[in-house]
Amino acid sequence: MDARDPHANSPTVADVATPDRPGGEAVLRIANGSGFYGDRHEAMRELVEGGPIDVLTGDYLAELTMLILWRARQRSPEAGYAKSFLRQARDILVPCRDRGIRIVVNAGGLNPSGLADAVRALAAELDLDLRVAHVEGDDLLPRLDGLSAAGHDLAHLATGQPLRELPIPPITANAYLGAWGIVEALDADAEVVVTGRVTDASLVVGPAAWRFGWARDDWHALAGAVVAGHVIECGAQATGGNYAFFDEVPGLEHVGFPIAELRADGSSVITKHPGTGGLVSTGTVTAQLLYEIGDPRYLNPDVTTRFETIALTDLGADRVEISATRGEPPPETSKVAINTLGGFRNRATFVLTGLDIEAKADLVRRQLAAAIDLDALDRVSWELVRSDHVDASTNAEATATLTLTVEHHDAAAIGRHGFADACVSIALASYPGFTLTAPPADAEPFGRYWPALLPAAEVTEVVVLPDGTRRPIEQTGVAHGRPEAGHDAPSPSMVGGGAAAPTDRPTVLAPLGRLVGARSGDKGGDANIGLWVRDPAHEAWLVATAGTPEAIRRLLPEADGLAIEVHHFANLSALNVVVHGLLGEGVASSSRPDPQAKGLGEYLRSRHVEVPVAWLEASTPAGPHEGRRTVGERIGQDDAAR
Repeated sequence: MDARDPHANSPTVADVATPDRPGGEAVLRIANGSGFYGDRHEAMRELVEGGPIDVLTGDYLAELTMLILWRARQRSPEAGYAKSFLRQARDILVPCRDRGIRIVVNAGGLNPSGLADAVRALAAELDLDLRVAHVEGDDLLPRLDGLSAAGHDLAHLATGQPLRELPIPPITANAYLGAWGIVEALDADAEVVVTGRVTDASLVVGPAAWRFGWARDDWHALAGAVVAGHVIECGAQATGGNYAFFDEVPGLEHVGFPIAELRADGSSVITKHPGTGGLVSTGTVTAQLLYEIGDPRYLNPDVTTRFETIALTDLGADRVEISATRGEPPPETSKVAINTLGGFRNRATFVLTGLDIEAKADLVRRQLAAAIDLDALDRVSWELVRSDHVDASTNAEATATLTLTVEHHDAAAIGRHGFADACVSIALASYPGFTLTAPPADAEPFGRYWPALLPAAEVTEVVVLPDGTRRPIEQTGVAHGRPEAGHDAPSPSMVGGGAAAPTDRPTVLAPLGRLVGARSGDKGGDANIGLWVRDPAHEAWLVATAGTPEAIRRLLPEADGLAIEVHHFANLSALNVVVHGLLGEGVASSSRPDPQAKGLGEYLRSRHVEVPVAWLEASTPAGPHEGRRTVGERIGQDDAAR
């Protein structure tokens, strides 16, 4: 393939100091010190000081984060970026300059130029002459009217509704950019690159493409970098954090953050600094590979990555190799994340104790229906959580909660002097033991998420180089993109593969999680759940137990009536489940107790299914914090705790 022009042979690429593998193979060490806006402050400094790295990245953005940054910008127009990065930068700019470490972060959020200026000001304060670049062009909000006039509907991906039919104007609209603006900035010898809304993996793909001089159509290498980026983008989730088998992870009190050692062919090794807490294993890497994805054909602005081709190899000592990943051209469209104000929300949670829980909850419903015109509100949700135990040994174990959530376009209708007063005023005239967790306050605004697609040619990405030069970046989908429909990707109908449950051996009802790991999260209004087995011999049983939409509905009754996809990843002995619409219109608008579906996988693991007894007896021993137990003891202890 042709070398990338004009910067493929730039001295800044050749001069990067990287270690060599045995045999002379160059490796680029990319560390990630932030998985979200609010992650551990010290992680970036610890990565810089804890051992050799070449590039330090930080991922600060999520769908909800854009709404948070919008609110900050309403209070202060010069805001709109992740201010926590500036506090971290004060600790790392000098040591990164001394060690030749490049910094690439998406902390620019809604104002990447503002953050770039703030980094320059901080560098001057620290007496550093720092080369800072930023990438912009993802912000489509000022262009929405023009795009609509040009015939671009920006239709909601789930409903097909055109954006112009929204009764309330959007407040943020950002295209997901790829890696090539970052590449251009690094080619210009930028030491810090600030972006807005790029894909999370782009923070890794950009430095790797720059270091190894990849062409735009080096699909397999790019796909490998996307996979490495996907694994480390959520920080400690790759090194044992939020891991289903957490009792096997040492040092969770202070987990080390992940490092991806990239090679020129796109393969990588996931690791962490020696001596740090946590664990890198095929299990922790598999968990993160399955996190918040859908179809095995994973779409990115620069490449379509075939997740069903990924191969994992445990190298021991907190090192897992990722190889064999195949890539294809990306789609000819770019994904757009739009947020709009959904209205206002208020809620009250009533504590119900002891006997007659259902009757007490019904009384509250009747009393508030008489005091408030609930039918006139935009949305009303009652949630009764039966956390109470029969003949409980403590007062707390005898309690249940009833939560009323209300939404309306007029804040006054559900504010302190309407909704809140009604909830409090029945305190001495309601059920015995009346208690609120806290008095309701004023109504708060909430957002709704609107995912859409836009032709890649309509995205006007620009990189602003350290010398102020503005350079346009063409989207890969313009020249190489192809339609998303009509490909031969594995489909949900392929799941199952004819596998049958192992009925030829004795079984017992036991939690699914005795043999299955899970990690779950959100994709807009959809919930994603990755399920995997650690023993490939259990894969056919997993597919037979949870490998169809009908099986998932049995395990997750609240998904009844919702569309469900189940994809089989045979290379990972795993299933990936997507439950459409479980989170409503997205995290910011969801009224679920777990609006980001983070605990959904653990709920599924707690569900009882038929499990071969012999497999339970031979399953992995308990972790360091509990002794080995027999199957009967483990199941009996679970039942006793209910």
